[in-house]
Amino acid sequence: MFVRARRRFKDGKEHRYWSVVENCRNPDGRAVQRQVLYLGEIDDSQRAAWCRSIEIPCGASGSRPVALFPADREAPELDCEVVRIELGGLRLRRARQWGACWLALVLWERLELDRFWRPRLPPSRQGTRWLDVLKTLACHQLIDPGSEWRLHWHEHSAMGDLLGRPAQVVGGHTLCRCLDRLLVHKRAFFSFLRERWETLFDARFDVLLYDLTSTYFESDPPFDDKRRFGCSRDKRPDCVQAVIALVVTPQGFPLACEVMPGNTSDKTTLADFLERIEDQHGRSDRVWIMGRGIPTEEALAAMRAGDPPVRHLVGTPKGRLTRLEKSFAGLPRREVRESVEVKPLAEDGEPYILAQSRARIAKERGMRRRRLKKLWRRLHELRGQSLKRDEPLLGLGAAKKEAGRACHLVEIRLPAADESVTPETFAFALRRDRLRRARRREGRYLLRSNLTGEDPATLWRYHTRLTEIEQAFKELRHDLAVRPVFHQREDRIEAHIFVAFVAHCLHVTLKNLARPRAPGLAPSAILEKCSTMQMVDVHLPTTDGRHLVLPRRTDPTRDQPLLLHQLGLELPEQPPPRISA
Repeated sequence: MFVRARRRFKDGKEHRYWSVVENCRNPDGRAVQRQVLYLGEIDDSQRAAWCRSIEIPCGASGSRPVALFPADREAPELDCEVVRIELGGLRLRRARQWGACWLALVLWERLELDRFWRPRLPPSRQGTRWLDVLKTLACHQLIDPGSEWRLHWHEHSAMGDLLGRPAQVVGGHTLCRCLDRLLVHKRAFFSFLRERWETLFDARFDVLLYDLTSTYFESDPPFDDKRRFGCSRDKRPDCVQAVIALVVTPQGFPLACEVMPGNTSDKTTLADFLERIEDQHGRSDRVWIMGRGIPTEEALAAMRAGDPPVRHLVGTPKGRLTRLEKSFAGLPRREVRESVEVKPLAEDGEPYILAQSRARIAKERGMRRRRLKKLWRRLHELRGQSLKRDEPLLGLGAAKKEAGRACHLVEIRLPAADESVTPETFAFALRRDRLRRARRREGRYLLRSNLTGEDPATLWRYHTRLTEIEQAFKELRHDLAVRPVFHQREDRIEAHIFVAFVAHCLHVTLKNLARPRAPGLAPSAILEKCSTMQMVDVHLPTTDGRHLVLPRRTDPTRDQPLLLHQLGLELPEQPPPRISA
């Protein structure tokens, strides 16, 4: 809108009649001016009062009003500065991603992470705001995860605008030096997290899930730090790795994270981690839930002998299921869910629970059949080829590796060193006793606990919560891309994983905000939907050689306001304009 005058000459005298008008477009595409308000014949002071002005920031001195007028339009005498705009020189510059960055900072504020990090990361004497650098690292890991050296992400995002420093470019060395300041506050951060989960989502910590995963490195061995060769869960045995231990609640709220050497055995981690959690959060009546590969008999005995005893629910190896198979044979089954049945058994003063899932039986049986049939076909092919004695061994080794455990169901006789490959010397047969034993175990697993008074169905439901920690590992590996790690120093390796843990906390916050209000939407889908909102700088040249810069975010699409309304979020006001020389 602007103020426009109509001239009329009457009795040899010029009269000006003023109106407030706005530009609009007719259905035929022509641009016209529509009268909004008729003002009549007014003097200069009244006309100045109707002129539109904007506020321009002036640094520490605040802001000042500025009136904008096109270069070809006469401006009245006003109390504020008049800036004439060359509309023909309008330019749009520096398009950058805004929506996901804004949402990530909203999640940061919901967790009140500024309250924890501000006193621990004060600005440096050179003016580096380490808190803003940490926000950039965490948001980068949440939105577009990758190495800290990917500086182009910060340059193509609106993090600087949202943090109040649009012209600052964060250097790679600044990002890495920020990592050096984080690890000393890790234990305190875990305690702070517990308080925030309780306040925000009424989380409970009477049941905790514990598990381990690994992440590999794109670097050359050997090393004297935590980068070691070990059992790779990433299927990268050619790379050194580190082991990551994680503790979460059954609702998926992360509580602690530790980095261990890559050759650490799962069985050796439990006692030390239990001691860390008890030192930090105190001894309480909590239940630990773990997979079958973590606890040993010595560790379980120590947990039972504690004061008070540490309650646990763990999976057991297949060998114990074989030993107790006859004891379970005559016991009645109890259905706890559709197609899931359990059998309780008390043995040596401890309750054992045999769980059986019909869906899991069908899945494992189908996998075993496919692998066994493929191995059987390959053995027939190798026997039918006219090869020397040692040549079939190469194909046989590859076939066994692809078949996995199914290769133990087949008994293979290889020709002797001085024999040729014939159907008589290269023979194979199905081991039916092992096949029957495998069929009995498919879809069945054994749970063990010291919770003697609990209902077996409740214990089974507790154990199914291990899917939450598996989901957390999946998010760390894929959504947050914690692997591979390119750092070469041990402290920065741990700090990089810690930043991924902070980003995972933001991810969990978004998931739990959306769960009751926008069910069915994954956090990654919400971030992707918001990332389409961009920010651009509208540059308007003035007649005195300066530029009026209007940072403006794009209007949301039709579905984005609905999504933000469901999440209880509101978009902020547009950023203030500025004038640059």
